[in-house]
Amino acid sequence: MALTTGIVGLPNVGKSTLFNAITQAGAESANYPFCTIDPNVGIVEVPDDRLHKLTEMVQPKKVVPTAFEFTDIAGIVKGASKGEGLGNKFLSHIRQVDAILQVVRCFEDENITHVSGKVDPIDDIEVINLELIFADMETVDKRISRVEKLAKSKDKEAVAEHSVLLKIKEALLNELPARSVELTPEETKIVYGLHLLTAKPILYAANVSEEDLLEGGNEHVEKVREYAAREHAEVIVICAKIEEEIAELEGDEKSAFLEELGIQEAGLDQLIRASYSLLGLATYFTAGVQEVRAWTFRKGMKAPQCAGIIHTDFERGFIRAEVVAYDDLMSAGSMAAAKEKGRVRLEGKEYEMKDGDVVHFRFNV
Repeated sequence: MALTTGIVGLPNVGKSTLFNAITQAGAESANYPFCTIDPNVGIVEVPDDRLHKLTEMVQPKKVVPTAFEFTDIAGIVKGASKGEGLGNKFLSHIRQVDAILQVVRCFEDENITHVSGKVDPIDDIEVINLELIFADMETVDKRISRVEKLAKSKDKEAVAEHSVLLKIKEALLNELPARSVELTPEETKIVYGLHLLTAKPILYAANVSEEDLLEGGNEHVEKVREYAAREHAEVIVICAKIEEEIAELEGDEKSAFLEELGIQEAGLDQLIRASYSLLGLATYFTAGVQEVRAWTFRKGMKAPQCAGIIHTDFERGFIRAEVVAYDDLMSAGSMAAAKEKGRVRLEGKEYEMKDGDVVHFRFNV
């Protein structure tokens, strides 16, 4: 599933440094032979201890983790919505991503000049968010002018859309993103069709110094957390410089470096998982002696759709799915033992896949 999170940020906040860490920590390209990677796209493995445990149990010939994409978005300045700087490029790129990761400067460094001359993370956030709001306002106003006449003629679809547009416009006028508006499932479908920039889910990365990372943050981070809490967004505290160093290490070296710093987990791993979750993604596994593999699916997908992620023939000729929950499999100790204990279930076309399901699809074409 080619879903991507776009990385945005003002100049000198650490966006490029973080993206460099992402590209250095890139997934093994041999596992993705049909993927043409653009220069501004970084593909990384989704960290998942369950995959390692399954590998230890099955001892397969090959292990393939699932992956996630990050896109480095063109820089932004005030006035981007009116075409200032690389504004048009920024807006076109951000329309193509599924979620937004905003890197916010939360470190002091007199050698790195901030674009506004001072470190003020909330001002940084609002510069970008307001430009997205201005761009969405233009989209909404244009759409209102198109559906208004039809709404007055009592066209049901136009009336419904016009109502949603007015709700969104009110939020935007109050400098609130479209995602802050509570909508019904039907209204959500209408908003999705508008491709609004502020409707995209957002995650904040508070970039701090090494010292502040070890302390768990600083006063700038607390301000970002307070701001993010108002829109129910998550904040991940990172040190982009350290992430770049970590990305160059592997296995035991990486573990030793993190232990030396007193850090339990790399910030990049936290960002990957948070971005993955932000988009409502989950993982199921296939496990056999030839290959143990993790597969990404959207929460709510049913078994045939998930089978189709492997190959369209699997969905077209779906018969049933043999499913065991990861925890049940680990508790049993092997697939054979799980079957003996009745933990392996036969599920049909209406089964909604769960995160951590270990599955074998039966199909016939």
